[in-house]
Amino acid sequence: MINKIQKIDLVLLLSSLLLLGVGLAVLYSISMAMPDNGGMNVFWKQVIFSVIGIAVMFFFSFTNYQIYKSRSTPLYFLTLAVLLFVIIFGLTIRGTAGWIGLGIFNIQPVEIAKLVLIIFLASFISQKKMEIGETGRLVASFILSGAMIFLVIKQPDFGSAMVLLAIWLGMTVVSGISAKKIIVIVITGAIFATLGWFQLQTYQKNRILSLVKSGIIDPRGSGYNVIQSMIAVGSGGLTGKGIGHGSQSQLNFLPEKHTDFIFASIAEELGLLGSLFVIGLYSAMFYRMKMIAMNAPDNFGYLLVVGIMLMFFVQVFENIGMNIGIMPVTGIPLPLLSYGGSSLITILASIGILSNINSRRETIIQQDHE
Repeated sequence: MINKIQKIDLVLLLSSLLLLGVGLAVLYSISMAMPDNGGMNVFWKQVIFSVIGIAVMFFFSFTNYQIYKSRSTPLYFLTLAVLLFVIIFGLTIRGTAGWIGLGIFNIQPVEIAKLVLIIFLASFISQKKMEIGETGRLVASFILSGAMIFLVIKQPDFGSAMVLLAIWLGMTVVSGISAKKIIVIVITGAIFATLGWFQLQTYQKNRILSLVKSGIIDPRGSGYNVIQSMIAVGSGGLTGKGIGHGSQSQLNFLPEKHTDFIFASIAEELGLLGSLFVIGLYSAMFYRMKMIAMNAPDNFGYLLVVGIMLMFFVQVFENIGMNIGIMPVTGIPLPLLSYGGSSLITILASIGILSNINSRRETIIQQDHE
């Protein structure tokens, strides 16, 4: 057991724990200003999610990532079935029918679907590369990924659909296809995004349009969130107002301050230095992911790392971007910081997979030396 623990990637582990710590500190502050509904508040729920997530991370760290290759297809079709189920029978929260209720906790299957799509595409691309040719692989992967993306758009969850599309685009591009095919992929992605536009609700379209017109569209409606977020970010100054002293978050001017706009809460209470600390931790994680990808033992492992890195990057870039007014509000959580068990546990599971890929490489190196 000690040898297994020693093989866990320390940079990923420490960065994750530090981000969890920052997130919990801010959530504790936020929970004090939220109305008491007689149940467990968001801070204590996130503590439970964190404990479960850390346990899941260690489990995946100790599990040979190769076993996912043979189980990727059943996982994919099971995920499709669950996504279809939530459209028909799922709970609707903030206009999105994407939740399964389990007592005081809710599960959001689309968060798990992101990791499942990565595993499926990594297996599909690495196995079919020589069997069906470049064009066949491209078309097949697009259809299979498109089915999952379509079900997510129908919830409707434009933000998560955008993440899934980015995963497919990125993993397909790095799989070694020609430049002409890359152009086809970009055009196809643009067409898919355009078709997805017509599936969005009016309020979701207004959020995107508000970005173009800098919040002028309905400043008390669709543009309100971004305006309040930018005020919170700007008011933090260099060192912030301190935990529990952020006026925008404590006085409830900032909507969804524990989920979509937690970065604005961090910027307000911890200031520019706290924000740079968070961004620095993410940067360290991205660098480590890049190194693990470059040294992956096989193509399947390489594609897994690339997919997870894409999932992280898109969510971090989009969430921080919408908090400072340069990206549309899409409801994408900020990894390891935003409140939510489904996202947190999936992210920590992904980190566990990355650690296992890195440890398998080190095992191979040790065997070669012996």
